[in-house]
Amino acid sequence: MGGGHGFFTGPSSVQANAQAGLPFAEVPEELRSRIADVLRNEPEHPQPVVQFSHRDWDRRPFGLRTFLTPHAGGLLVALLLVLAEVGLLHVGPLLTQIGIDRGVLAGDRRVLFTVALAYLGAVGLSTAASWFRTRFTGRLGERLVYQLRVRVFSHFQRQSLDFFTLEKSGVLMTRMTSDIEALTVLMQEGLVNFFVQGMTLVVITAYLVFLDPTLALVCLLAVVPVNVILTMWFRRVSLIGYLRVRDRIADVLANLSESLAGIRVITAFNRRDHEMARHQRIIDAHLDANLYTGRAQALFGPGTESIGILTQAIVLLVGGRMALRGEVSLGELTAFLLFLTSFFAPVQTLVQLYNQYQQGSAAVVKLRDLLAREPSVPERSDAIDLPPIRGAIRLEGVTFGYDPDHLVLRDVDLELAPGEVLAVVGPTGAGKSTIAKLITRFYDPTFGHVTIDGHDLRDVSIDSLRSQLGVVPQEPFLFNGTIRDNVAFARRDATDGEVIEACRAVGLQGLMDRMPDGMDTPIHERGASLSAGERQLVALARAFLARPRVLVLDEATSNLDLLSESVIEQALDSLLEGRTAILIAHRLATAMRADRIAVVDDGRIVEHGTHDELVSSGGQYAEMVETWMEHSDHAGNAR
Repeated sequence: MGGGHGFFTGPSSVQANAQAGLPFAEVPEELRSRIADVLRNEPEHPQPVVQFSHRDWDRRPFGLRTFLTPHAGGLLVALLLVLAEVGLLHVGPLLTQIGIDRGVLAGDRRVLFTVALAYLGAVGLSTAASWFRTRFTGRLGERLVYQLRVRVFSHFQRQSLDFFTLEKSGVLMTRMTSDIEALTVLMQEGLVNFFVQGMTLVVITAYLVFLDPTLALVCLLAVVPVNVILTMWFRRVSLIGYLRVRDRIADVLANLSESLAGIRVITAFNRRDHEMARHQRIIDAHLDANLYTGRAQALFGPGTESIGILTQAIVLLVGGRMALRGEVSLGELTAFLLFLTSFFAPVQTLVQLYNQYQQGSAAVVKLRDLLAREPSVPERSDAIDLPPIRGAIRLEGVTFGYDPDHLVLRDVDLELAPGEVLAVVGPTGAGKSTIAKLITRFYDPTFGHVTIDGHDLRDVSIDSLRSQLGVVPQEPFLFNGTIRDNVAFARRDATDGEVIEACRAVGLQGLMDRMPDGMDTPIHERGASLSAGERQLVALARAFLARPRVLVLDEATSNLDLLSESVIEQALDSLLEGRTAILIAHRLATAMRADRIAVVDDGRIVEHGTHDELVSSGGQYAEMVETWMEHSDHAGNAR
């Protein structure tokens, strides 16, 4: 697409941005030096070891128990550290009792001094145990969250295309963000604090029973039954509420994602007020869900706090009478009341943690449902690796529908010889692109077989199949990165020379010559800083670099102007040479370059042959050619 082709008659989008004073790819010049400073100080990160399989993965129902069981050793160490921390932290009331009864009341200063030193020593050891426990559990929690993020993302990667068609992108984003964040808080803070507060209750209860079994029994009878009833009520109500909250936040993110993706359409049709009203309704539903859980918390938290205050009053009354009768010493009563104060502090904390646990449980339910989804295009356990293919493709009696009740293809038979180029044409919705998706095994036929070199695609491993196919879609997707990154996406081990060769082969050299940093120039997300023709050329270079034996082009020129289309078609000559290819063609000029043409209508192949054969037969293809030529003549006369 250099000067010889005359591809562009005006400034490219890159040049237009530069003329307007806009920084290319949103990286201002004054920030580049700062970015370089950050990168110089960045520590070395080893390449991650990726273990991904379409066939084998953990299919156990996801839950906290199954997720945490492999880390039982680390959790046991954390539990021991918690026991040490709690035991040392709450030895204070016992030392207070000894100090009062044997030091203050007995007038023994040495005992009082010894108790004070022991108190300081216990606090110091407890602080050290807390520091080590926080450090250990923090690292353990980060590793757990890391594994969970990798597991969820991997599960997305092995899903079939219908999964992403049926699910909103915002809902999937919620699974990776909000739901995992809720579990992150639970695992990094909630579970550890739950152990801490739980062990605190156990230790304090043991201290209370040791000090005075009667007062301990009064305390437990006043606290436990009512708290159990309240907790059972809150568990039922809050789980419903938090599941509702998870669904509503998914709706919020889904609407946000859709609005950002469609902002050009919203702006063009002046529908911003409509989108604001729509988003307001979704946020109102999210607010209602949060208010529902907030009302439950407002009853549960203060209710347990009131129980604690009443229990302290009861113990003070009963214990005071026992002290007046001489049944307990003043030091024992003081220690008991101190322990009781410490007893209700973890109770209140556990109330908050239980609220956090319920949020995490709702996230677990959503993630369990996600991780239980099996791909609709599975890899069989006995799948073989597809050997290097020649490119003989055959569809035998293929019937398929995205919805089983509405078939798109009906009893299709089609055959391609190695190295042959077949164009598939027909009206919109006839099933052209569906044929391409079945050949690339994005979907499996409902009935019939699709084979390459005699191998049924369902019998071969997905990696060995896709590594020998090249696909250029109608709307090429470019990732945020450089031109080199996007061209080399199909082959990460490609050298710079191979990338440049692929770019030259499809006519992309002219674009790179105009770029500020050549093929290392960053481009916007989705390739927004490039024109439609430039994006398509990058996609063709990507397919060329992959060196596929079979190439599928799904209406790759349908959105281009005539000048762009001419350059793309010259690039296709290089790309198609020696390869089996299926051209899903919207424009007949592209279809005419093929060896054979198949006409699809209403899910069936109604005509099949060369261009000359189909024109001479006077059928549906001949009518399409005649209509196309009439439009071309009208366009020429208008000019």
